[in-house]
Amino acid sequence: MTSLPNCPQCGSEFTYADGSNFICPECAHEWAQAAVAATETARVYKDAFGNVLNDGDTITVIKDLKIKGSSLVVKVGTKVKNIRLTDGDHDIDCKIDGIGAMQLKTEFVKKA
Repeated sequence: MTSLPNCPQCGSEFTYADGSNFICPECAHEWAQAAVAATETARVYKDAFGNVLNDGDTITVIKDLKIKGSSLVVKVGTKVKNIRLTDGDHDIDCKIDGIGAMQLKTEFVKKA
């Protein structure tokens, strides 16, 4: 049996499903099951210090990063503007001046 979410209005744990809605018997609040599913699947991206990252943010690299197949290095303190968050092993797609298109991991950056 799957556990139902608590009521977002009063916090009651006695919610029940009725069709495509959840209903709280204590405060009579109704909300859509689709809204709950959307919030549960949304991934939150955080930098090395726990700050939440969003598309379009500016970040700073906190560690020298060697680029595979090249002698180039992304130096500490490099600012990257207008990032795009993606799913996968590397969470950030971006363009770095002087290097080009890159993919970075969130554990090596901080929000600027």
